[in-house]
Amino acid sequence: MPIPLADRVIPLAYDPGISPQGGGLPGLSVLKNVVNSINMFGIIAVVGALAVSLGVWAWGHHTGGHQAEANGKKGAIVAAGAALGLGAANGIVAFFSALGSQVH
Repeated sequence: MPIPLADRVIPLAYDPGISPQGGGLPGLSVLKNVVNSINMFGIIAVVGALAVSLGVWAWGHHTGGHQAEANGKKGAIVAAGAALGLGAANGIVAFFSALGSQVH
């Protein structure tokens, strides 16, 4: 007699009981400092990119260079989006981590 499909699938639904915990590995504080530094570097780079983009936008507007003006606008929007993403990175990860921990 064949085994029903439900009896074959049940062993696949095993809960390993794993959850994230701090302090389990050496160097965790160093890794956090490195990631914080990378985030700060990215934010500083975005400030520079925004300044350059706004300069290109203004230069294109005053010289009649429509292509430069459009590129400056695009650069300013991309820089603003990057600043939003970098600033919200921790909150975004925390939100989806909490959302993922609710899946059973």
